[in-house]
Formats: sequence, C-alpha cells, structure tokens
Amino acid sequence: MRLYHNPRCSKSRQAVALLTEAGIEFEDYRYLSEGLHSDDIEILSTLPGIVRPKDVVGDVDVKSLDSNGIQTLLKEQPKCLERPVLVMEGQAVVGRPPERILEFLQSQ
Repeated sequence: MRLYHNPRCSKSRQAVALLTEAGIEFEDYRYLSEGLHSDDIEILSTLPGIVRPKDVVGDVDVKSLDSNGIQTLLKEQPKCLERPVLVMEGQAVVGRPPERILEFLQSQ
C-alpha cells in the first residue's frame, strides 16, 4: 500500500495522520522527489480529478487528455498530481477529503 504524499499539503498530512492513528502500515511515497512509481502510472491515470490543473505548467488542456496523455503529463510534471492518493492492489483513491482513504480501505 503506497500513499502519494506531499508533506507541505495539509490534506496529505491529514491522510498520514488518519492512517497512522488507525494503525495501518503504508509506504509514505514522496512523489515530488521520486516521481510516480512505474507500477502505479496506469491506475493513477484513470482516476477522476487526478490532475491539479492549477499546477500544470504550460498550455495544456487537461480536460482533453486521454489516459495516455495523463500518464505522460504526470510523468513529466509530478507536481500536478492531486494528493493524497492511496494505491493498493491495483486500485486507488484520491483522498479529498482524507477520510475517503479510510472509506476505501473499509470497502476492500
């Protein structure tokens, strides 16, 4: 289980706190320094709202991107990844609000 985490993001910090308080072990994945994990690119590209348009650099129409376009964008500009995101066993959820992560885990 991998949590895409940006320590500067309050929602991301809240997700870490929720998982920690619940005693759930997870990989704290710092995507800004490590990029996106190759195992997760495909699943991430299918999540609604996975791209933060305000963090996209350049003239990119995010709404017109297909899955491959989103994959390329996220690889080239990991900063535009919405966060936090929990990836587990080929599925993922954007933690906005962070409680969605716990709901996702309970439904598994």
